[in-house]
Amino acid sequence: MKLFLKLVRDIKQSIGQFIALVLVVAVGAFFYAGLITYSNNLSAYTTGYFKDHNLSDLNVYYSHISKDDIAVLSEIQGINKIEGRYTFDAEQAFEKDKASLKIHSIPVKNEINTPAMIEGRIPSKKDEILLDSHYAKEHLYNVGDQIRISVNERNFTFIVSGLGENVEYAKKNEIQDHTTYGFAYIAEETVSEILDGFSYNEIMIDAQESYDIGELGQAIELQSKRLPYLNQESKERTFSYSKINETIQNNNLMSKVIPFVLFLIEAVILFLTMSRMIDSQRNQVGIMKALGAKNRNIMLHYMGYPVLVGITGSIIGCAIAAFVFVPLVTASSARAYSLPDIQFSLSLFSVIPPILFSSAFGILSCYLSGRNILKERAAQAMRPKPPKKMKKLLIERMPGIWSHLSYSYKLIIRNIFLNKPRALASSIGVIVSTVLLITAFGTQTALLKVANQVEEVYSYDLRVDYKTGTDTDTLNPPSGIKNSYFLSTFPVAFIKDNEQENANLAVTEKDNELIHFFDENEKKITLENSGVLVPQSYADKYRIAEGDIINIQFMAPDLQNKSADMKVLQISAQYSNPSFYCTPAYLESFGIDYSPTSLLVETNNATDLISVRDLFEQDQRVDTIADKNDLKESAQYILKQNSFVFIMFIISAVILSFGAIYTISSINMYERNRELATLKVLGYQKNKINRLIFFENILLTTFAVIAALPVSGYMYGMVVEALSSSHQQIPDQLTIFVLLVSVILAYLLTILSNLLLRRKVTNINMIESLKSME
Repeated sequence: MKLFLKLVRDIKQSIGQFIALVLVVAVGAFFYAGLITYSNNLSAYTTGYFKDHNLSDLNVYYSHISKDDIAVLSEIQGINKIEGRYTFDAEQAFEKDKASLKIHSIPVKNEINTPAMIEGRIPSKKDEILLDSHYAKEHLYNVGDQIRISVNERNFTFIVSGLGENVEYAKKNEIQDHTTYGFAYIAEETVSEILDGFSYNEIMIDAQESYDIGELGQAIELQSKRLPYLNQESKERTFSYSKINETIQNNNLMSKVIPFVLFLIEAVILFLTMSRMIDSQRNQVGIMKALGAKNRNIMLHYMGYPVLVGITGSIIGCAIAAFVFVPLVTASSARAYSLPDIQFSLSLFSVIPPILFSSAFGILSCYLSGRNILKERAAQAMRPKPPKKMKKLLIERMPGIWSHLSYSYKLIIRNIFLNKPRALASSIGVIVSTVLLITAFGTQTALLKVANQVEEVYSYDLRVDYKTGTDTDTLNPPSGIKNSYFLSTFPVAFIKDNEQENANLAVTEKDNELIHFFDENEKKITLENSGVLVPQSYADKYRIAEGDIINIQFMAPDLQNKSADMKVLQISAQYSNPSFYCTPAYLESFGIDYSPTSLLVETNNATDLISVRDLFEQDQRVDTIADKNDLKESAQYILKQNSFVFIMFIISAVILSFGAIYTISSINMYERNRELATLKVLGYQKNKINRLIFFENILLTTFAVIAALPVSGYMYGMVVEALSSSHQQIPDQLTIFVLLVSVILAYLLTILSNLLLRRKVTNINMIESLKSME
């Protein structure tokens, strides 16, 4: 009980140090609890959501197909369920804007891609429509309202029977725009009014469990030779499914990397603090031994300090995560995806790992620091350590320099070299904090660069995507166009050493001036007819170099899994949505026809842009149109969705840095109580003593910053490598500005720590500090 009271007294006497350590642990617990909650909940929810609403494994498209044809296809081995539907595009005009709707017929017995109802009911009669709930909210539609749409220049009016969301539209587009794009479902009997007849143009397939989707797709294509077959798309290739899985993968990486880095830094700070604390209380250890306390109880007494810090900090960090981090990711997820009723709840078990991790390092440091002191006899431990012998410093042997230094500076320099372990511990704390600051600011800068590269790479005014089956040879682009280039994207698989990963191969003309490529040094590179450009993200993961031969397998069923050994022309830095690039001539050298699906357009001026866009919108062969504003919005969206995590990371880095610097400085002052009391007795004024401590800490910070610069480059590289994947490249670049800001902040935190510790100098009891220990 007495040892517990001493623990409470120690905490009370250095409450600032205790709070700083608690904050250090709280930061790690905050990020661990928040990121693990986001990653695990999103992964678990989407798995259940896709299963409950039976997301289709394969969608096959035809110009038209009958119920009898679908019945024949249903006999193909590997198909569990099959449903047909008719899909078409509609438009809706408002006062200032236009919006497009992707409308599907819904089978009477719908078991694949079933909607999640928010309000109302599924349409069962003619002229009823189930509307996307987000689109309805943007345009103020409610159940029972009338909605007027245009299809092929014919107008139709529907009554909104219900509002819902669908598993196939968990992610609509890059920026999750609900205002200009939505989806809807109508009853099958309504199709005959729109088509003046009845047929399907799409089938949805639920495959048997573990059945190979590639083989199933080939079997369907073979069986569809007599049908007006167009194309097919597997679940993994759909925009919504692939994007949400990329997010889950990236978040899973972040949930491991960021907490690991923070916990590692916490461990260093706790280790330094506890070892220094026990060493500074060796006389108190001797007194406890003299009073009959057992070595085991003394050790447990000191181990109680980090355990108490770990429990308090972890609870506070997890509580803040529950009230700050979780609401932020909930709002972020709501902006990014359409996932009905998803909830992010913090598990009580998430507080356990931070407690165990922080306590373990604190206990380890107590054991390593205290075992030698506990071996000493009580009388020996109660005596102060004998003064250290000190040889002349190198600078002292230079009379021309040493003689010109003031007494204060001589005192500072001799004190640093007399107490090398203390100076080293202080330097390590500042090094760790500076490295963390540089890593945090560098990562945020990298995120800005990822967002900005979108506009640097693409300089077109419009990207026009045509519907499947469009013959681009018959296209007549409107007037007002300065430059235009065709583009086609093939779904492929990159194969190396028995590893396979989905990718995209973009094919465009060699002289395409509307897409720009850069290497990792931001030097411009060009397409050639002799090879393929490989994304840096794939090159880093699979160790691909210029001149290598890589194997690309084409996944489109009409190409029958044809593979090609392509030569790596150059490595291209593509930070988001990376693709392999080659020219039509190089593609055709492998016997694969080039059939463009998109047109990139640069207009003469802003006036022509408006008229050109209007003409493309009137073309029935056009599927979607994107412009420069879409690119800018996409870049800003990427930044907005991720920036709050890294802003939190920067704030946490500042807290950790302050905690490290304040804690180490506080212990330094505690160890130097006798020395500082001597200076006060000798007549040194309070301000002069504070100035001595200030300049000493600034000098130590300077040494630490110099040492931290090379270490931070290595640490930043590790974080970037850990956060990068084949689908996302984080630029590994540290700018002078980032280094400068981090260094200035490290100095500011040192100054702040000194200002907060000035009170300790004032409160030094000269008589108590100078009492001799006999």
